[in-house]
Amino acid sequence: MTYILAIDQGTTSSRAILFDAQMQRVGTAQREFTQYFPQEGWVEHDPEEIWDSVLNVCRQVMDEVGALADQIAGIGITNQRETTVVWDKTTGKAIHNAIVWQDRRTAEICQRFRDAGCEDDVTAQTGLLLDPYFSGTKVKWILDTVPGARDRAEAGELLFGTIDSFLIWRLTEGRVHATDATNAARTLLFDIHKGNWSAEICDLLDVPLSMLPEVRDCAADFGQTGLFGGAILILGVAGDQQAATIGQACFQPGMMKSTYGTGCFALLNTGTQPVESKNRLLTTIAYQLDGQRTYALEGSIFIAGAAVQWLRDALRIIDSAPQSGELAAQADPNQHVVLVPAFTGLGAPYWKPDCRGAMFGLTRNSGRAEIARATLESIAFQTRDLWHAMQGDWGAEADVILRVDGGMSASDWAMQGLSDILGAPVDRPVMQETTALGAAWLAGMKAGVYPDQAGFADTWALDQRFEPILPEADREAAYARWKRAVQATMAF
Repeated sequence: MTYILAIDQGTTSSRAILFDAQMQRVGTAQREFTQYFPQEGWVEHDPEEIWDSVLNVCRQVMDEVGALADQIAGIGITNQRETTVVWDKTTGKAIHNAIVWQDRRTAEICQRFRDAGCEDDVTAQTGLLLDPYFSGTKVKWILDTVPGARDRAEAGELLFGTIDSFLIWRLTEGRVHATDATNAARTLLFDIHKGNWSAEICDLLDVPLSMLPEVRDCAADFGQTGLFGGAILILGVAGDQQAATIGQACFQPGMMKSTYGTGCFALLNTGTQPVESKNRLLTTIAYQLDGQRTYALEGSIFIAGAAVQWLRDALRIIDSAPQSGELAAQADPNQHVVLVPAFTGLGAPYWKPDCRGAMFGLTRNSGRAEIARATLESIAFQTRDLWHAMQGDWGAEADVILRVDGGMSASDWAMQGLSDILGAPVDRPVMQETTALGAAWLAGMKAGVYPDQAGFADTWALDQRFEPILPEADREAAYARWKRAVQATMAF
């Protein structure tokens, strides 16, 4: 047997998935890890706990399947993007908890640089906005805050990386400090047009170039690990949303996917030429193969599946995520409760890091079902915000079909609601593990086990298409309520 091992290191859990030579999933192991919230708007992870979780799930899935190291042709890594780790070059130990992509502590730093007129130049080089979401200001905060960190960084003693780089460093036992172009493109430090680190922006943020990893193709040699009973090559790396774009086989310009995990991220393939957004979307790298960059427009929603977790863990009105759709279906259709889940600010196209969540339209009869429905509908409304912005930038026709994936895409109620709010078809694939599949395909293609892009695209299969059934008048009235709620929330 020949396998490909995909490591999917996400925001709330780490997973390891074994795929066979036919790209079929044969085993999965998953482990959640702790979320830390030291202050309002701050979100952290313990890098050691992440590392332990990755080691454990890899070993677990190999044991359960009975796969040996010499049967694994390659490892593909996909990861939560922007989450920032700074570690000691000698010991491999992080000098501070990982600062998660959701974290908003650097909002003041971003505002200071915006006030100084820096954003246009940063956006021109990186395709990104000056927002706490991205890694660059997180690195600056760590170097400015941890005692002695800046001196050590300038002395070449510290390294920076997103989670993929940290895992590669640990897997290769300190031999390889590298990342791929998609993760580099999310740091706020990378020139996506030239394909290298921007010395100008690194100087602006006081981040020494010596800290930064080498940038490679998504399918490339990232070294080998000997931690699983033998030598295994690491051959594929992509940030989670780009890996999902690859896994959805969105290889042609105009193809769009939306992933519903902790957040929601929609990417539209724009081909080999970057498209500058006029609607505060991000211009980013979709993937880089054989030195050729393919670009995308991206819209980021900070809270999607995390809102369902909020129903489960904070409000305790459901016991498990799948119950949210069942409960929402019981809601009173005559009530119009609207939730704006700005728990860690609003992402695209608003970019309001200091905004916080709010709920509107509550009545004496509003209860668990109405709140559950409002929670799921908020994700559809936010997707429509992105949809409209992308159409404005790309000039897409109204009949564009959206491919969806991620945990929430398994909910028929949520996906039907998404189609209703968009007024457009929504396609759910048979293989919903698209993020892990994308990472696996990168490694498997590099190893010569899996087909090329065209051959891989031919394997994409439809599970179900959701067509809009909500009358247009009702759809537009619902969306108008959402827009009013957002404006009121931002004004609070």
